[in-house]
Amino acid sequence: MANASLDLDLAAELAEVRTRIDTELAAILDAHRPEVPARLLDAMRYSLLGSGKRLRPALVLWAAEACGRLDSKAALPGAAAVEMIHAYSLIHDDLPAMDNDDLRRGQPTTHRKFDEATAILAGDGLLTLAFGVLARRCESSALAAASCAELATAAGITGMVGGQADDLAAEGRFDAPLGPPNAQTMQSIHERKTGAMIRVSLHLGGLAAGANTKQLAALDAYGANVGLAFQIADDLLDVEGTENETGKRVGKDAGLGKMTYPALLGVETSRQMAAQLIERAVAAIQPFGTAAGKLEALARYVLDRKH
Repeated sequence: MANASLDLDLAAELAEVRTRIDTELAAILDAHRPEVPARLLDAMRYSLLGSGKRLRPALVLWAAEACGRLDSKAALPGAAAVEMIHAYSLIHDDLPAMDNDDLRRGQPTTHRKFDEATAILAGDGLLTLAFGVLARRCESSALAAASCAELATAAGITGMVGGQADDLAAEGRFDAPLGPPNAQTMQSIHERKTGAMIRVSLHLGGLAAGANTKQLAALDAYGANVGLAFQIADDLLDVEGTENETGKRVGKDAGLGKMTYPALLGVETSRQMAAQLIERAVAAIQPFGTAAGKLEALARYVLDRKH
């Protein structure tokens, strides 16, 4: 399957996913408009439907396709839920108490556009709404329960939230910091902070398609490698990218004392490591054949992305 993605227009495929997912997300929010304070809902909508690539929903849909579920109906709830969790995490990451960012995707961050309290509540609203979407919109109660459990683990204290806590500790933000930077600790942080949500996106797609154990294992191996490569690429962008390209402040990781791959391993070694991870990811999905062409294309895009 090495050349499965060469003729695939990834930008067009991602645009199609974005249209499909944004339509779904807008409908979900609009259904709540009569009962939700207008300012809160506007902040949720601003954060959720702003510019973005919708990579995690794409992973949900394309994992389902790789496992033989070609229509998107079963995978849409999972795709919507992971984007809600992702949007909530960005709102909270940008807050003054966390990364204190003014820009996100070239636009004012939610707490700058509205206010800090509204931003916190918008994040809370998206987090909880994600699980309601899975509970109410999945095709079966069994799928809903399994999807909620997977997403709670990935987004929670042993996943993204725990990784974020250790990331802050690595900056010396707590009374008990993690200590000197090292590759093992850094990988553990990023596997949870970034990688967990990428892996669960693939799991949700596989579950929606009724994937077997081997298929889920292949998707997980792909996700683990892509997730780490994605974080390395993100670290490199903070070093080498421009604000115009990335849509956010660059060079901030060094200023915050963050534990990053370029800082610990150097730029060139980090780039080589990311390339190796992508090759492992592509190898993991070989058993799916051309059905996983979109997943391969997305993996290779991770190395070349500018934002």
